[in-house]
Amino acid sequence: MRLVYLSPVPWNSFAQRPHKFVQWFHERTGKPVLWVEPYPTRFPKLQDIRRLQPAQQQKALIDTPPWLNILKPAGLPIEPLPGSALLNRYLWRPIFEAHERFCGGGKTCLAIGKPSLLALSLLKRRRHSASLYDAMDDFPAFYEGLSRMAFARREALIAGSVDLIWASSSALRDRWSRHHENVQLVLNGLDLAAMPSLPDLRPRTGGGKVFGYVGTIASWFDWDWLIALAHSRPDDEIRLIGPVFEPPPPGLPGNIRMLPERDHASALEAMLDFDVALIPFRKNQLTHSVDPIKYYEYRALALPILSTDFGEMSLRAHEPGVFISQPQAELRTLAEQALRFRRNGASALEFAKENAWEQRFDVANAF
Repeated sequence: MRLVYLSPVPWNSFAQRPHKFVQWFHERTGKPVLWVEPYPTRFPKLQDIRRLQPAQQQKALIDTPPWLNILKPAGLPIEPLPGSALLNRYLWRPIFEAHERFCGGGKTCLAIGKPSLLALSLLKRRRHSASLYDAMDDFPAFYEGLSRMAFARREALIAGSVDLIWASSSALRDRWSRHHENVQLVLNGLDLAAMPSLPDLRPRTGGGKVFGYVGTIASWFDWDWLIALAHSRPDDEIRLIGPVFEPPPPGLPGNIRMLPERDHASALEAMLDFDVALIPFRKNQLTHSVDPIKYYEYRALALPILSTDFGEMSLRAHEPGVFISQPQAELRTLAEQALRFRRNGASALEFAKENAWEQRFDVANAF
């Protein structure tokens, strides 16, 4: 069976769940994949201009294998408007034609990683023999106003039309199980091949400790919690590594150190310098459905994790080395407990193998 995959992220981005899924599919089937890049599915915002990067400045972050064909849909950023699909279908004609040719080569699965009117249009053409919606987020929560309402309707139509739904968190599984009879929980995972070798795990003596976070800093980042942690550990360093899409509040404590984004391999190496790994996310509608990939990477590096109480992390308070900060918890005490956690390399390796992307998709295999 071949695969048509409508991705929520570009192929030329850091390897994430979509990349790992299509790579796994090809390795297990030997069949080609048609990858459809994302296009604007909401009205543009002013901050979008700041995120644009000239094509000549973009670096190739990941190679394009010969078995993968990438399509880049054109489209006006008017999708929330009624009738927008009628206007964009002329721009989508090359996509429809390529889809027809690809599906003519044999049985095809249509997998949707992000709801869109283009995805709905391809579903309605019924050139596929199986269909899947990989629900990775509460997508409407990323939108506002008319865009949110339109996206929610579009997502519901797609979810009601596919054969199978994969849910990346318990909250998403519970949500979609009320509307579809075939929903599987397929949590996130990690790239086992990318994980660095573990260093000497004996506790470091002397000097301050490093509480570290690697990842995007955006609207879901809980600055209040992090600042409270910094005040409770004035002799330790709070190290933040990653791109900043929402700047911090003024007057950060001096022991919070912000470092620039790194490539994936360098970011994993940087984690090895942490004494305690952090996941400081707010608890809201957006994070309610989140299963953070950094959780798996932290644990595969035998790091104790100090996290806020949100999403899938709310269910992990009894996992070894995981410390969930409840609203009434005393952060300094919880941090001390995390620092006292005895790191175990053998357990970390076993965890990594059990939660590798290949293992995750093999267990959920619907092909």
